Amino acid sequence: MDETYQIYLNRLMRMTLPETYRSQVQNIQQSPKFERSQPGDWQPSAFPGYTVITPPGPEDSANPALYQRLTDYQHQLVTTLGADVFIPIAPESFHLTIADIIWESAYRHASEDPEFDGKLRSGIAQSFEQSSHLATGQPIPFRVAGLIVMTRAIGLALAATDEMGYNQILELRRSIYQNPNLIAIGIEQQYHFTPHITLGYFGDVSQIDREAMAETCDQLNQPWLEATNATFWVKQAEFRHFPNMMNYRREADWPVFQF
Repeated sequence: MDETYQIYLNRLMRMTLPETYRSQVQNIQQSPKFERSQPGDWQPSAFPGYTVITPPGPEDSANPALYQRLTDYQHQLVTTLGADVFIPIAPESFHLTIADIIWESAYRHASEDPEFDGKLRSGIAQSFEQSSHLATGQPIPFRVAGLIVMTRAIGLALAATDEMGYNQILELRRSIYQNPNLIAIGIEQQYHFTPHITLGYFGDVSQIDREAMAETCDQLNQPWLEATNATFWVKQAEFRHFPNMMNYRREADWPVFQF
């Protein structure tokens, strides 16, 4: 399922093109990860699971300046798209997903086994240990490639600036998805690696003008086409649990991988 560096870059950059916005806005849907009690008041729905991510928000010492830029940009999205259409996530939970692990119904089913969580932590720790050769002591640089519109969310795409860094992360992902102990408890790769930082989810899109929204997305993307110093540094990957899309927690002894 892994792509070569050039194929990945080409796919990622296509996601930021005006014609992609025009086609993608036709498919957007309200996210089930949030519920609305009154206009503009969205609350996260229960959506539990595990993931491997960069340290979220203020816990990420490598990217404070960029995260401030993303917070300001997120405010612009809310103002432009409207609080009923665009549901911003808390900046404290901004992150890059290194590897999706398990979530929602699959997690609920797996967690019926009281030993599941322990087996999962142990398997992730084993994968991290087996990946020690990937640790160079240098963070992996990504550049912000532009705005992307997904079926239920909006984010910023991240392009690895060199093939070596891209392959480091692919190898770490393989160590997880090809670990027999994790496969045995139902962990499997379901997606290509599409590095991005989610900024928010779609709310009520029933009344939007989709052609106008595609044009708006293209306009919102313009600052990133001209951006300088929009670099995201990946220093470490952490195993975390989430009850919903706003909170990512870990215990002190949970697995961490330092690049």
